[in-house]
Amino acid sequence: MTMRLDDVDRKILRELQADASQSLDLIARKVGSSKTPVWNRIRKMREGGVIGPQTVIVDAETLGFEACFFVLIRTSEHEAEWQAKFLTALRERPEVMEAHRLAGEIDYILKVRVANARAYDEFYQALISEVKIFNVTALLSMEEIKFTTQLPV
Repeated sequence: MTMRLDDVDRKILRELQADASQSLDLIARKVGSSKTPVWNRIRKMREGGVIGPQTVIVDAETLGFEACFFVLIRTSEHEAEWQAKFLTALRERPEVMEAHRLAGEIDYILKVRVANARAYDEFYQALISEVKIFNVTALLSMEEIKFTTQLPV
């Protein structure tokens, strides 16, 4: 069920998405409210599932994860047992930043962050040793043109 949001809720969400470390006082000033109503709205949005855990965005390249691969996976296996094994393998691999099940010719796409091509090969070898995969295509991102976690609320 979708939670109903008004204009003030949306302004609060835009501020939190831009910088969740802002003080309640600052957010309240920016959205034209006071601290307590803003805190109550944030609490309700957390309880309603609109706002999830607060995290920190770290710079992958600064930490040595210079290679970003998009991995396209096709499988000939569609049984529940295979899928459960595959999903477990993905969840246990910290290199997998995102995983999506797709409609169309490709079954899954993964976003994988590693130090370099050798580290990707180690990831690839580990994955195919854990689960049977029909076809894997890895695409190296040459440049990240846009990255955001902000939704257009």
